[in-house]
Amino acid sequence: MRVMESARLIAFDLDGTLTQHKTPLGPENRAVLDELAQRYRLLMVGAGASGRIFRQMGGYPIDIIGNYGMQYARYDAQSGGLVTVYDESAPCDRESVERRVDELRQRFGYTAYAGENVEFHASGCVTFPLLGTAAAIEDKLAFDPDRKKRAPLYPAVKAAFPEYTVFIGGSSSFDMAPHPYNKYYALDRYCREQGLSHRQVVYVGDDYGPGGNDEAVYRSDFPFIRVDDYTKLRQSLSGLLEART
Repeated sequence: MRVMESARLIAFDLDGTLTQHKTPLGPENRAVLDELAQRYRLLMVGAGASGRIFRQMGGYPIDIIGNYGMQYARYDAQSGGLVTVYDESAPCDRESVERRVDELRQRFGYTAYAGENVEFHASGCVTFPLLGTAAAIEDKLAFDPDRKKRAPLYPAVKAAFPEYTVFIGGSSSFDMAPHPYNKYYALDRYCREQGLSHRQVVYVGDDYGPGGNDEAVYRSDFPFIRVDDYTKLRQSLSGLLEART
């Protein structure tokens, strides 16, 4: 209860926490956000670009940190859109990345794929899609829901890309963010810029296990609420919803 009483800001992951992977924010969880917004400041801390998160949330009025802290955009009520505060990028040696991904595909047998071998993002982040960039969404969602296929590969992918933080991303890929960017870095930076202590922030996420993109926050001093089923978000956040009633 003391954690809930000191909370001023609630920070959220998106996929798996508020929605299914890359699906629109539904009315039930939108209503939960509306209730929380009456009591707390809200913030998204995402792996994807701020604009993509905003669109997936149906233009929900919320500030967004994107690309593991490489982007920050504030919601502007007058325009109903986002205003970019900063949008950082890092260099990427695409030839080297392609070569290392090819080697991993050969090593682990993922040589058949749809679309491109690697997805390069303007930020400098990289996605290694085991099924390829053009794989059908239903195939991606069915591929590895429990991560048993990717977990054994994770140490090798990490070792192959020491200049990145590597995550077991989405449902069929590995995501890579250039150092020092990750969600802990992003949230800590935000707190320093906004004059907030870590104890005034509660992070809500689902991807807190080994290789998860919420793991760095989960293992830190930020209070963390685990969401293991996005359809039960209200139950997971009952303490926050009731703390100030």
